[in-house]
Amino acid sequence: MIREPATKQQIEEMLETWGVFIKIVVDIEREILAGGGERHYKCEQELLKDGSRQRDLWGADSSPYTQEIVFESIINIRPSENNRSMEIQSPLIRERVTQITQRLLGGL
Repeated sequence: MIREPATKQQIEEMLETWGVFIKIVVDIEREILAGGGERHYKCEQELLKDGSRQRDLWGADSSPYTQEIVFESIINIRPSENNRSMEIQSPLIRERVTQITQRLLGGL
């Protein structure tokens, strides 16, 4: 769980699972994220336990080395919110995920 800008050590720990990218779930209302899990749903579960609301959680992959964010996760499939694919389709939500991720994870 990352609430403040991550330390280099925290980022390195999150990279242990996949090496070059981190699976993250961002709470776009609380402006926090969970990362480093093997699957997005594990990060999602941690945020839900911490008080996040499902509708505020969006999954992505972040590469601290390149600053690239891939907005795909199975948790993003939400027909009731007009997101019918794994990719975050709303430009506004993508921008929020990007801003929060850049603020909290930055780069190495």
